[in-house]
Amino acid sequence: MATALIETPLRDRTLEPIRDKVLTGKRLSFEDGVALYKTHDLIGLGQLANHVREQRHGDAAYFVWNTHINHTNVCVATCDFCAFAAKPNEARGYTMGLPEIFANVEALPKTVREVHIVGGLHPTLPWSYFLDMVRGIKRIRPDIHLKAFTAVEIFFFHRLYRMSVEKVLAELKEAGLDSMPGGGAEIFAKETRDKIIQGKADGPQWLAVMREAHRQGIPTNATMLYGHVESVEDRVDHLVKLRELQDETGGFVTYIPLAFQPWEAPAMKLPETTGFEDLKAIAVGRLMLHNFPHIKSYWIMIGPRLAQVGLSFGADDIDGTVTEEKIAHDAGAPTAQSMTVHELVRLVREAGRRPIERDTVFNVVKEW
Repeated sequence: MATALIETPLRDRTLEPIRDKVLTGKRLSFEDGVALYKTHDLIGLGQLANHVREQRHGDAAYFVWNTHINHTNVCVATCDFCAFAAKPNEARGYTMGLPEIFANVEALPKTVREVHIVGGLHPTLPWSYFLDMVRGIKRIRPDIHLKAFTAVEIFFFHRLYRMSVEKVLAELKEAGLDSMPGGGAEIFAKETRDKIIQGKADGPQWLAVMREAHRQGIPTNATMLYGHVESVEDRVDHLVKLRELQDETGGFVTYIPLAFQPWEAPAMKLPETTGFEDLKAIAVGRLMLHNFPHIKSYWIMIGPRLAQVGLSFGADDIDGTVTEEKIAHDAGAPTAQSMTVHELVRLVREAGRRPIERDTVFNVVKEW
């Protein structure tokens, strides 16, 4: 691959100094990230990202047998891009009781290895609801990996229950929390974030929660929401901040670029992201986040077909079976809510990759 990259001229010659850095393993600068996002040479960009991807993972492509539980959509925050959340007095608001959650977990096939739990910022649930939820799931399925609560939720618990972030995380970990998802990061740039989000953790607070999670040995993912009102510079700033925290802690497992879903946010009057943008988001993430082990091509957001292509644009992971996902679908995502393992394996094989079933922290379960 390195030889091919050296011999093949890039359509955008301004990328050649960046290619030299990639081939020699040098860290890309903020200016390099901006140039990558602004290039029209998608194939050249993809080649660079694929080079890094194959250096790290060869032809392996990972997936997990997982399920999502969104325990409540009641939320006191206001995010212009979110159609999932309901205000506390809205008729469409819901909150699952613990018996319902436990029944759902009991009904899961033994092959499911991960439960992914995120929800709204509910103002009246007691702290015991969350601790009992985690303990109860672990009592029913002690073997299952519990990935739960975004940094935004953790910060909300800190404020609502008047506990330190350190104590919130420590009590959840003691109850059985294994890792945390990367949601809620959205975009860190304050001026841009303030335009679309009110009432939840800001960028520095999100990063501080993740820093403490990593300090306590809780691995996490990281995300970025793109395709709304952010600038290219905002995107690169976001990636640099993630990279800096990873330098410090090493606790991030996977970076997941999340495409803005415009269908249920008509007031923003924004178009759907294009395939060009989606593949760029994956590729630039792989190139800028050299210290992140994994990059995800998230089929829930960009669809199975494009997620498949993403496996040649820097991504080494395609997520999982999911079974039910409410947040993206309430925002209008047109994708299915679940995929079978055999569908995922087919997508991976057609992309010329080797399908590997993993657990949440990328231990190999089975090579298909």
